[in-house]
Amino acid sequence: MLTIMDLYCHKSLAMVRSPQGENTAESRAATTLQGHGLVVADGALGRAMVRVLLAQAPALTITITGRTPDPRPDTRRLLQQDPDRLAYGVLDLCSDEQLAALGAHLDRLNRPLRLVLNASGRLHGPAPHQAPEKRLAALRRSALYQSFAVNAWGPALLAQAVAPALKRSGRAWFASLSARVGSIGDNRLGGWYSYRAAKAAQNQLLKTVALEWRRTMPGVCVACLHPGTTDSPLSKPFQGRVPPRKLFTPDFSAAALLGVLLALTPQDSGGFWAWDGQPVPW
Repeated sequence: MLTIMDLYCHKSLAMVRSPQGENTAESRAATTLQGHGLVVADGALGRAMVRVLLAQAPALTITITGRTPDPRPDTRRLLQQDPDRLAYGVLDLCSDEQLAALGAHLDRLNRPLRLVLNASGRLHGPAPHQAPEKRLAALRRSALYQSFAVNAWGPALLAQAVAPALKRSGRAWFASLSARVGSIGDNRLGGWYSYRAAKAAQNQLLKTVALEWRRTMPGVCVACLHPGTTDSPLSKPFQGRVPPRKLFTPDFSAAALLGVLLALTPQDSGGFWAWDGQPVPW
């Protein structure tokens, strides 16, 4: 199994050859994260990130958020495993009031905020606009609005909400899940108009955040992360053409992404990185 400690000091994960976690990297000692971590969205990948952090960062307390007051059953089971270190909070990235409440809560913590991981995302939703657009004629204003609200505006407004707490923390990481399909330079197939555009917009927004924070919070590293195709409800309708070796378990993706992220320094802030440590073109 890949761990943060295995990956912490490695900016390239080319040695990771399969989603089963075949690890040939030389383990190195690494400083354990101390303070508080925030994982936004309790989907498959968000929960996996929490599992990895609970196992590999024993000095870190964690808040995981969901959109409803009642946690999902899988989240509730996770909360029961370590109630002293893991808490649940309600957060809808489309709610200014909830973002403000989150920021105020984090600002009152007596532990430094070391890590913010946004694992939210919207690719498909209920009918009539359930699937990503395959052609321009299928594009709808409502689909664009919904995708931008979650995938672009949400991460930027989350950064705004947590900024005061991060400013008090010194060294910290802020990361948000992006996607290779949001890369303009890598777009060779077309389609998926609203999702591609929203992820590209997120990348631009967080690049701009990184440039500002280099001046105002030089100890914070901002990163956009591409997790690969992870076995989750978000990717489930599109897994048919994915080779088995390229369909990652949530735990594999989480460990790989956290390894990449925690190897980054403030000098790397503003980059777009894939699960294997390779930069993704904008």
